[in-house]
Amino acid sequence: MRLGPILAAAILAAGTSLIAPRPAEAQELPQTRVRVVGYFSNLLQVHEVERPFWTQRIPEASGGRITAEYANQDTVGVRDFQILRVLQQGVTDFASSDISKMAGDDPVFEGCDLAGMVDDIETARRACEAWRPVMAEAMERKFNARLLALFPNPSIVYWCNTPITSLEDLRGKRVRVFNITQGDFVRAVGAAAVTIPFPEVVPAMQRRVVDCGLTGTLSGNAAGWPEVTTHLFTLNAGWSIAFQAVNRDAWNRFPPAVQQFFTTQFGTMENDLWTLMNRATDQGIACNIGRPDCTMGRPGHMTLVPVPASDQARRTQILNETVLTAWGRRCGRPCAERWNATVGPIVNLRIPLDRL
Repeated sequence: MRLGPILAAAILAAGTSLIAPRPAEAQELPQTRVRVVGYFSNLLQVHEVERPFWTQRIPEASGGRITAEYANQDTVGVRDFQILRVLQQGVTDFASSDISKMAGDDPVFEGCDLAGMVDDIETARRACEAWRPVMAEAMERKFNARLLALFPNPSIVYWCNTPITSLEDLRGKRVRVFNITQGDFVRAVGAAAVTIPFPEVVPAMQRRVVDCGLTGTLSGNAAGWPEVTTHLFTLNAGWSIAFQAVNRDAWNRFPPAVQQFFTTQFGTMENDLWTLMNRATDQGIACNIGRPDCTMGRPGHMTLVPVPASDQARRTQILNETVLTAWGRRCGRPCAERWNATVGPIVNLRIPLDRL
């Protein structure tokens, strides 16, 4: 695994990033330097929230006593599905990425964001809060990491480089997906699921490796997707829930005052990100189709494809007949039973246990 110069240097650094406070500072936060691998560098949430959080808010709120060496995963050569392993190894103290990318290690990481499960962001947040303890347990057990925050991307929708009017038009097409549950969904409509890392989608679209791709309304805009696609089909395919986490060994080295400081700051950051992504969903649509109210992205010239009522019903059918059952089998009956008791009532769905 190529970690890049910043992280390679971090591996060789002294074992602790915590510097003991001088006696005069006994009642204050100790001087602390942490290492952070953040989300993709071109995303709005990084520019508006995550990077300022580490480079401005944390130093200012701590009176300059807590500072960070901050870099993004795409600039240091780490793939999103590797992030928790990098965190586990202690190469970095804090890290952020899309939690569904970790489903290959444990299916529970998809549990609050199954493909097409939730249309509105408020329900998505409630579902993730209900499932949060399960993901936190798995993160701690498998990766020695402490879950600090969950947040969404803009609504995940279909970007196509060919005309499309409904789900039926996806039949026979190659669709870029980025997690297992999305693959379950697109195959159920007769499309071929193709997994391509986010930074590689634009050249793949240019070469016609895929016909359509799934990503957030504004995430794709920031990455230049309007330049290689023509139609935006806004049937929601999820929220690409992301996480902020810390290595438990690093966390346990922090004095209680530092732990409380970070807990408070991450709570504020989490709220800021949910609020921003709620606005970003509509802004992504506005920018991609070139509406005059576009303020968060670059104006494009895409065709907006409204969702037929029949596709809403078909999505629910696919959820019930394919997506829920496939995920329940991957996660196992005890996991499915816990999901039915927590997330299920929030989203008004139930995994059919007799089919697992």
